[in-house]
Amino acid sequence: MANVGYIRVSSVQQHTDRQLVGVALDKVFTEKLSGKDMNRPELKAMLDYVREGDVIHVHELSRLGRSTVDVLSIIDTVKEKGASIQFHKEGLTVGAEQTAMGEMMITVMAAVATAERKMLLERQAEGYAAAKAAGRIAKRGHGKAVDRAAIIADLMATKSIRQTAKDNNVGVSTVQRIKAELEQGV
Repeated sequence: MANVGYIRVSSVQQHTDRQLVGVALDKVFTEKLSGKDMNRPELKAMLDYVREGDVIHVHELSRLGRSTVDVLSIIDTVKEKGASIQFHKEGLTVGAEQTAMGEMMITVMAAVATAERKMLLERQAEGYAAAKAAGRIAKRGHGKAVDRAAIIADLMATKSIRQTAKDNNVGVSTVQRIKAELEQGV
């Protein structure tokens, strides 16, 4: 019987330090990827590694996945192998001897994780729309790093689009877009 840790954060900038602190683990699988789907190499490696009698330790249910269907599928795979999963924050353990009440609790908790993700994305979209409406997010080619006046001056001096892009440290498409605006009188 092995104690296996699965640690996940959603992005490279996030830290895994707070997960499974003080838990004695024989093997740890760590990844920095979104839990929105099952395409996670360390998750797959962990599921391949786990054997009968092993216990998978996960800090909290949302670290295993953000989709109710995916979480329940992972749990089913673990149960089929004769292993179990312990969710430390929720204080729940699921395995082959899962009771109907325990299964319902996991399903509800997984649904909450899914709802959290959807609400987060909604709030993110609302914030982005508000920032854009307030002018805090410029449309493409209008950012502070783009010196539009210098690009226009280079284009008026009949420099090539590629040379203008290179001289101003911007993409060719940015110069093309500014040139098209000039031609349209925008």
